[in-house]
Amino acid sequence: MGYRDAMPSPAPTPAAGGEATGVLWAKITDPDADLPGFAPGDDVRVLLPDDERFTVLGEKLLANGVDGAAVRRVRYLLEDETVRGSSPARLTVDTAECHLGKSVPRQFPRVTGSGAEAARDAFDALWQAHVPPEGVSPVPAADVLPPDWLRFLPYPELNPAQAVTVPEVLAHDDHLVIVAPTGAGKTVMGMTAALKAVLAQGRKAAWLVPQRSLTDELNRELDQWREQGLRVERLSGEYSVDIQRVREADLWVATTEKFEAICRASSLREALTEVGCLIVDEIHLLGDPARGPVLEALLARMRGEDARMRIVGLSATVSNADQVAAWLGAKLLRVAWRPTKLTWQLPTIAAHRDWGLVETARIRLASSITRTVTRDGGSVLVFCGSKRNVRRTALIIAAALGAATDGVHPDDLDRLHEVCRSARVGLHYKGWEHKRQSEVDFRARELDVLVATSTVAAGVNLPARAVVIQDTEVGLNPIDVATVQQMFGRAGRIGAGEREGWAFLIVTENERAAWQAKLVAGHTVRSQIESSLADHVLAEAVQGRISSLAEAERWWVGTFACHQGSRSLAPLRRAIDFLTEAGFLAAASDDADRVVATELGLLTARLMVSATVGHEIRLALADTELPDGPEAAEAALIDLVSTVVPKLAGTAISEELKPVVARALRPGGGDYQRGDLARMALRLVASNPDAFRRGARVIDGIPYVALYPALEEAPRYLHWLGCQGLLGTVHPWGAIVAADLGRRVRWRRCRPRRGAGRLLWMCEQLATPPHAEDLVPELFAAATERGLTSPDWTVGVRPRGTVLDEQSYPALLRERASAAEIGHDGGVVTASGPEGSVLGTWLGKRYRRDAVPKGGVRVALPAGELGEPGAALFTWRGDHRATGWLARYSALAPGNAR
Repeated sequence: MGYRDAMPSPAPTPAAGGEATGVLWAKITDPDADLPGFAPGDDVRVLLPDDERFTVLGEKLLANGVDGAAVRRVRYLLEDETVRGSSPARLTVDTAECHLGKSVPRQFPRVTGSGAEAARDAFDALWQAHVPPEGVSPVPAADVLPPDWLRFLPYPELNPAQAVTVPEVLAHDDHLVIVAPTGAGKTVMGMTAALKAVLAQGRKAAWLVPQRSLTDELNRELDQWREQGLRVERLSGEYSVDIQRVREADLWVATTEKFEAICRASSLREALTEVGCLIVDEIHLLGDPARGPVLEALLARMRGEDARMRIVGLSATVSNADQVAAWLGAKLLRVAWRPTKLTWQLPTIAAHRDWGLVETARIRLASSITRTVTRDGGSVLVFCGSKRNVRRTALIIAAALGAATDGVHPDDLDRLHEVCRSARVGLHYKGWEHKRQSEVDFRARELDVLVATSTVAAGVNLPARAVVIQDTEVGLNPIDVATVQQMFGRAGRIGAGEREGWAFLIVTENERAAWQAKLVAGHTVRSQIESSLADHVLAEAVQGRISSLAEAERWWVGTFACHQGSRSLAPLRRAIDFLTEAGFLAAASDDADRVVATELGLLTARLMVSATVGHEIRLALADTELPDGPEAAEAALIDLVSTVVPKLAGTAISEELKPVVARALRPGGGDYQRGDLARMALRLVASNPDAFRRGARVIDGIPYVALYPALEEAPRYLHWLGCQGLLGTVHPWGAIVAADLGRRVRWRRCRPRRGAGRLLWMCEQLATPPHAEDLVPELFAAATERGLTSPDWTVGVRPRGTVLDEQSYPALLRERASAAEIGHDGGVVTASGPEGSVLGTWLGKRYRRDAVPKGGVRVALPAGELGEPGAALFTWRGDHRATGWLARYSALAPGNAR
């Protein structure tokens, strides 16, 4: 910044001996800047870019009495800031707009008070980062670990951070919380804990990671363990679980949500008792609003003196790590060593009322920083807050790097990919077709730049020389400091061949002081469990740990929330009252003072559906008018879940797509409404399944990548509704339509039409869960090519390609709804079906559930004008048959089988 524009420039006075009387700390990014004035005894520090253009300015500083040790060079210095004060307690800060590409940067209003103190601390962090490093030496792993363990480690040596922590992991079985910078080698620390449990104690280990993308990465790193004979099983939402393989595995690699689902599954409870060590990656995500509550509930269950499972938490820098460790009863290990030097800065842009202008300024500055680093031979990771911004930013960076981008639209995915690749720019976000290839090419330095969403790529090991965080919001939510620190840690990783890393968070002038304070203070973990307390109380009840208010109170005392001071029992009592009134808990049959999970509660907890959301769905379904046909039924159900389920209603959508979706849903006119993108996605599957052919990029004018999140989330809720036909907790029409639609959405690549749900169900049974992803499309195609429209065949020979064994196949045939008979005789319904099935009967909105005994069942319908009577039979395995228009969900219509 030109100091002549910011403040008067008195002639510099040489520094004198004696105590410092004031502070003058300056970051100067303008080689023509006037020298700042300072008084004798001032604490003077100056940071200059490591650029030959600043040689003259550096010589002037020395000539005017500034000590040579008070001037340090920073390779990519982008901040223009002066911190000064007559005493350390009276500081002012002057800052200018980041002037990359600007000849006259804008000066921002002077900052005082706490904002100035934060700027001082941020300056000191950058100053200390440029202290010449001390030499450190690695330690041979053979000096610390048993010889037969060495073949499982990726390197023969332990770095200084590992040399401190690994002996602690081996020395005792106490819980541990290890806090170390990103890049310090925490994976090897976790490996050591797992090896101790498996090799030394003969037990299992479980390794929890917060994101599916991290299970990919860790799974690859553990391929070496498989080669050495250890059984490693990966568990995440994308992969079905082979229960036998899970039971036999030595190590589970799982997302937190998947591990919690295993805890709730009775079939795997015994295997859980064999787990001797639980390694929790990114344990600071206890404070994450989305993931934190599940992790807290899980750890509250596992901790304690009588816990048979050791907890080893791995974390990046956390300001209250001691509090987390105290809650777990764990020993805290802090290490500061990092293999590379990392510095962070906050390039600042002007604030503006027009959000579009701010967004444009962010993208342009991100592009300028990227161009600066890549021209210097470095690689850059650019993080954006939305998929739309990833595409826009990648296109602008590609243009800045010389690509011919004229006429290319960010939503033209093929051309976007082509022009970005020509400039060595890759994209990375969930649903991007070339995501995996982008990872490979960026690591191999075939790409210089990777533009990614923060929510996806923050968890993937994609090291670079520099990291640029373009947006301070993810979707509509502010980005948190833990995520920023995690992304900063990707800069200067050894995997990028770099020994120094630079991280930049682009902020507005109004955000700067707050972000400086947050980053200096570090991330503070705060419990989030109260936001979904009912779900976790239900989960504990399902697992038999809570059956009374007293037990619930004892559980609550063990939570991190209570440890942090949330002592009131009122939220807990409200949660239990809600669960009881909503039908998820009920009084025990042998003791009215005890509560147990109902069938609905068991189903809800097993499928990880929020109890509050589930209750709202059931209420909304009960208020819905009884449809008069399949089209009306599907439209009503789609509208309901798209509006009530928060993750569907809040599916992110770009401003450009909103009018496109609104016009498609309301041809007569109307604005975009909350939930419309999910509504559009589900309606397309229901009414235009052929549009989801292999390779489809745009469906009805909407990019498939925009529809994908809703299509991935909806099947769980539809399946939850479909399972309730057997329970009698929703009207049978809702259960049958949801079951059919849910499977059609899940298997949309098969392009199934209405009524295909039962045939898809049969294909799932024949494939078995571990092989469903690969085999269901093949089995469905083979069935429809033969003209089969339902699972009602009579041939007893197993279909070709099925995995189901010879003993189980005849049982499956007996337990279909194929042989069900439902008859109406005046006001009486008669039905027979497989053992364990139930009959749902209804008149209008009124319905009832009756078990079907071996000899069949006879139900008298109530008299009165209550609407058209109906009946449906549900089997325990998930099959169904129905009368009236719901019969159209029993099989594909003639001509629909391909």
